[in-house]
Amino acid sequence: MTNSAERTRESVVEEFSNVLSEAEEMLKSAAGETGEKARSIREQVESKLLHAKLRLQELEGQAADRAKVAARATDDYVHDHPWTAIGLAAAVGFVFGLLLNRR
Repeated sequence: MTNSAERTRESVVEEFSNVLSEAEEMLKSAAGETGEKARSIREQVESKLLHAKLRLQELEGQAADRAKVAARATDDYVHDHPWTAIGLAAAVGFVFGLLLNRR
C-alpha cells in the first residue's frame, strides 16, 4: 500500500473513531435530558453522523476513480504488450499450480 493510501486510511479511521466517540458522549448526555435540550443533542448527533457518511461516500468515490485509472492503465499495457502479459499470466499460473500441488 502506498504511503498516501496508508495516511488516508489512518486519517479515515481516526476521523470515524472521533465521530463515534463524540456521538456516544452526546447520547450519554442526552439520556438525562428532555425536551428542547434532548432534541438539540439528537440533532448534533445526526449532523455528525451525516458528515461522517458524506465523507465516507467521498472517499468511496475517490477509491473508485483510482481503481478505474489503474484498470485502464492495465488494459492499455496488455493491449500494448500482449505477449508479455500472456507470459506473465502463464508464469503466475504455473507458480500458483505448483503451490497448490504441494498441499
